[in-house]
Amino acid sequence: MATQDRIYDAIVVGGGHNGLTAAAYLARAGRSVLVVERRPIVGGACVTEEVIPGHRVSFTSYIASMLMPTVIRDLDLGSHGLRMVACDPILTVPLGDGQIIRWWADPERTAREIARFSASDGAAFLEVDRKLKALAAYLQPFFLEPPPDLAAKGLDKLREGLRLARRFRKINGVEMGEMVTFLTGSLGDFLDRHFEAEETKRMILANSVYGKHGGPYEPGSAVGMLFHLLSGGDHSVQGFNGHVMGGMGAITGAIAAAARGFGADILTDAPVTRIDVEQGRATGVTLADGRSFRADVVLSNADPKRTFLGLVDAAHLPADFRADIAAIKMGGPAAKLNLALSGEPTVIGRAPDASPLERSLLSIAPTLEGAQRCADIARFGDIPEHLWIDCVIPSLVDDSLCPPGHHMMTCFIQFVPYKLREGTWDDHREAFADSIIRQITRHMPDLPEKIIGRTVLTPLDLERTYGLTEGNIFHGDLHPGALFSMRPVPRWSQYRTPVEGLYLCGAGAHPGGGVTGAPGHNAAMQVLRDRKRRRQR
Repeated sequence: MATQDRIYDAIVVGGGHNGLTAAAYLARAGRSVLVVERRPIVGGACVTEEVIPGHRVSFTSYIASMLMPTVIRDLDLGSHGLRMVACDPILTVPLGDGQIIRWWADPERTAREIARFSASDGAAFLEVDRKLKALAAYLQPFFLEPPPDLAAKGLDKLREGLRLARRFRKINGVEMGEMVTFLTGSLGDFLDRHFEAEETKRMILANSVYGKHGGPYEPGSAVGMLFHLLSGGDHSVQGFNGHVMGGMGAITGAIAAAARGFGADILTDAPVTRIDVEQGRATGVTLADGRSFRADVVLSNADPKRTFLGLVDAAHLPADFRADIAAIKMGGPAAKLNLALSGEPTVIGRAPDASPLERSLLSIAPTLEGAQRCADIARFGDIPEHLWIDCVIPSLVDDSLCPPGHHMMTCFIQFVPYKLREGTWDDHREAFADSIIRQITRHMPDLPEKIIGRTVLTPLDLERTYGLTEGNIFHGDLHPGALFSMRPVPRWSQYRTPVEGLYLCGAGAHPGGGVTGAPGHNAAMQVLRDRKRRRQR
């Protein structure tokens, strides 16, 4: 139990999945750990909550895709109740004319699906899938280790160079060129170069731009194709997507149980107002109710702006560092709509014998040009008329979420602004929800009559409720200038910060957003390495 007179080895600010992961690893290593969480429940943006009584759904994050297998195994999350069912198909996209295209787990089956629209695209898909998985495999090791340290000197600089060389020792010149293309190029240009059918392009687009600023024709937008082919799940499957039984909160519930099992204390309803710093070193935290807790090190699972511009006094940070943090691009661009339904809605064009897994997914995606227009409209503060809407009905796979016969739907909406040109999100929230429902109804005509409860989360709601600055689900945009050694800012990509003893362990650190557990794992390992070095000195 948390007590103020105890000096912990580590305090973790924020009980999101990365904060809990960091706490679990530190506690497993024998360190005394306290997690302080502002909300009444742990989980951050990885939670299962009620829309109406008895009707639960994953409120924010909603599909498990890149949860690191190493984290699942190390923390034995299966023994704490984590169970995932692989999505198959991975994606189902309605084309607006009664036709549907599906991305199956089996690439050969997907190629046959694509060949209905273009034989050459079917063959091209298999080749692209093979190449992308090979490239993603080169990136995989970097997810569970710090990125190359640009500030390294002397022998450390040599070690960093050797580490990088080992990771890429098998890559050939052609693959290196392709890697650079994916890290810096545009998704739209890549798809236009390799595929001819609009149907193929829409399907791949629908699986490649989650949470990203900008449209598919902007530099850096192709990287999502690689990230979604990283290994995930219990069996390290490349490109894994899965329904979590009990909703995404079961992930954070399992991690929290593991942390407690290793001895960590977790305190909820405990918003932090200040990370305490004395003589340049973090010494603990002060809560909104005035309580203070002390520790040898502090790890912040809050995003970089909330951490360094809100929780740490400006006097303790270099002015240029604060300026770099202030320049991190946030601003949305996502929203959520969660619905409780009296029954399963009908989807136009879906086969009568479609499996529950197939019926659980529907991604309403615009064309490449349409997506670019959406991003351009949102950039100037307007809400696009037609949006990218990812619909999941998890109750078709997990009947524990609501009463028999009822269903839950969660919808992720892409390309909306954080700041509106006219009015506020509080003014437009319900009209926005109505618009989303109308767009879905084009493909699910009986949806409106089945809605018995709804909750809409605008970018402003994501900020206010879940502590995501400007509603950014990734703690900062994922683009070439904000990945690997550039995340959160150059010279500070090793989870350490300008304040000695203060570490960043959330999605604002490498490797970034998504429910992976990687930033939390990596930050904990860095804390343990630094502690070992200090003791050796």
